[in-house]
Amino acid sequence: MPFQLHFDESDLLRCRFALSPLVETQEAVRTLARRHRHGYHLPWLRRIREAAAALDLEPLWLLMPDGGHNPDFICPPPIGPLATFEEEIADVRAVDPEVARADMELALAGRPGARESVTGRRLLADPARAVREIADLLERAWQVLIEPYWPRLRALLEADIAYHSRKLADSGLAGLLGEVSTQLSWNGATLTVQGTRGDHEQVLGGQGLVLMPSVFVWPEVVGGHLEPWQPGLIYPARGIGGLWSEAGERTPETLARLLGRGDERECYARAARRHRERGTVDPAGLISAVPTVCGHDWAPPLTLEHVASGNVGCTSGRRWDRAGRRHLSGAR
Repeated sequence: MPFQLHFDESDLLRCRFALSPLVETQEAVRTLARRHRHGYHLPWLRRIREAAAALDLEPLWLLMPDGGHNPDFICPPPIGPLATFEEEIADVRAVDPEVARADMELALAGRPGARESVTGRRLLADPARAVREIADLLERAWQVLIEPYWPRLRALLEADIAYHSRKLADSGLAGLLGEVSTQLSWNGATLTVQGTRGDHEQVLGGQGLVLMPSVFVWPEVVGGHLEPWQPGLIYPARGIGGLWSEAGERTPETLARLLGRGDERECYARAARRHRERGTVDPAGLISAVPTVCGHDWAPPLTLEHVASGNVGCTSGRRWDRAGRRHLSGAR
């Protein structure tokens, strides 16, 4: 059944992108319980398996019915484009307990037997305590599941926002939505999200819409947020297919042939390790980092002249140009 959002002219002027560590944390928790989301994330699942097993995620999973209402208070849309987890979790802790109780009741109603379960009764009996418990659990999930990988995740999410911001400027909202997901369609003043469970309509009423890319929401698109929160739409970020892959075994050897011999190869290896730790894959930055790491003059055959700029804003959009790609492939 479709989920529909109805816009007026003022809503079109209030659409914005935002990056949310809390959204990523919530979607990672959801991914652990939904096998159809595992495909792209098997390397991550292997890395976090032992630590994740020590988390008691039952209260969160109980509030995440498949296709039903999920409490908005545990994942409110961020106020700004680059909120920190600390800012977002502080908002969760500050929510009115009675607002949280009503939100939890809607979620528990979407899962048969959830309201009458031991955990469900405990959450509803003392909503102030429930808010603290859920916030503590989200914070622990952030520390275990997301924070160690956040530089890598943030780089991909920022690149997605930069790309889609350009798409919005070039093609307008209708062109953007078709690019974001095949589940989205635009007809006049209505955004339709296909493939959702239940039939839901929402009039934005001048609030606009927050568009949030997510690594872990794939293959779904999640929409919602009732008052008092601004409506939001969480969609799969671009590029997740290569998110968890490491540099190929042959790539360092190929570049080492270009970068020189002996200690220069070791310098490249050290610079590459530093880049991987930061979660970046920036060719210009990698070349520039080698002399910084080595502490001496260095002039490789592959230089910054072989790097083209993509102007993607917050993150580097630089890539090898045609000549640089010929060097890497060994073409003559």
